Amino acid sequence: MESRFLPGRKTGAGQSDGRSPAAFVALVLLLATLFPPPSSAKTGNHGRWRTVATIPLPGTPTRFDYESLDSRSGRLYIAHLGEGRLVVFDTNRRTVLADLPGFPHAHGVLAVPRLHRVYVTVSPLTRTPGRLAVVDTRTLKTQSLVSTGIHPDGLDYDPENRRLFVSDEWGQTVSVIDTRTDRPAGVIPLGGEVGNTRYDPTSKRIFSTVQTKNLLAEIDPGTLRLVRRYSLPGGAHPHGLWIDGPRRLVFIACEQNAVLLVFDLETRKVTGRFPVGRRPDVLAFDPLRRRLFVASESGTVAVFREQGHTLVKEGQSFLGHRAHVILFDPRTRLLYLPLENQDGHPVLKILRYETIENRP
Repeated sequence: MESRFLPGRKTGAGQSDGRSPAAFVALVLLLATLFPPPSSAKTGNHGRWRTVATIPLPGTPTRFDYESLDSRSGRLYIAHLGEGRLVVFDTNRRTVLADLPGFPHAHGVLAVPRLHRVYVTVSPLTRTPGRLAVVDTRTLKTQSLVSTGIHPDGLDYDPENRRLFVSDEWGQTVSVIDTRTDRPAGVIPLGGEVGNTRYDPTSKRIFSTVQTKNLLAEIDPGTLRLVRRYSLPGGAHPHGLWIDGPRRLVFIACEQNAVLLVFDLETRKVTGRFPVGRRPDVLAFDPLRRRLFVASESGTVAVFREQGHTLVKEGQSFLGHRAHVILFDPRTRLLYLPLENQDGHPVLKILRYETIENRP
């Protein structure tokens, strides 16, 4: 779907109408003055992608979903949705450590090193309700399965209250799990289909996108109450979510109109709109260079850098078939993209993004 924020439409201005070239140039300059391009057209210095390694992954060329990194051990956990498995990858040795079965229709995955746990949301797409699989990272054994509603998806962890917050997409709620007991601790109705869910350590709040209502929901993780909901004008079906707590900015990827929104938590308003690849999904962030990466189902990854309280678009590139999942490792500054099908096989692409000013 073409974004309605893409600058400019085709008109008849370029057709021959007997006017002189000088008149045509004057007309173009006049139109540019009267109708300047939107903020989303603003770009900075472009960078380049360098492939560091391409690692074969087990299984058949079927869909991947979220991934999560345990920075202490260097283990990357990847949900292989189409295979119903959890892939464990050693980023230090660049080898697959395990390909674990028993995760039907795996979506979200989150490693919590301090608990020696990795959590995986699964939804078998039968009458059986969705579950949260609790995996011990020391043994790689599933310790328990916890009920999480109809169709659990993204999730995040609140270390203050030691609770997990899970998007129940079709159930239109956020499910809460007490990690001390691995038992349900509550359900928070959001009034619409729920996209991704994130914890903001600065405000100590949980935020979720409400896809079918074009809203951003703010939740108090201590009281489990919905604090408020914010309108997201210019967005259609907000799904992907990233929070830069120190800068009080929220980045929201909207699937239906291929737009990235910037939401300012101080003013509580949308302050920027940018075109990205078709059906954007997962976001990743470089906290040192303050750079945002937006992956999409179209395989295009858009790159932005923070400038003040907004973003500047550096460019976008096609990185592979359905390159909709991306993760940034702050320690190595490498990015990880699992691809379901490259030459008939699933692979993990390890890349580095280099800017013009860093080139030799």
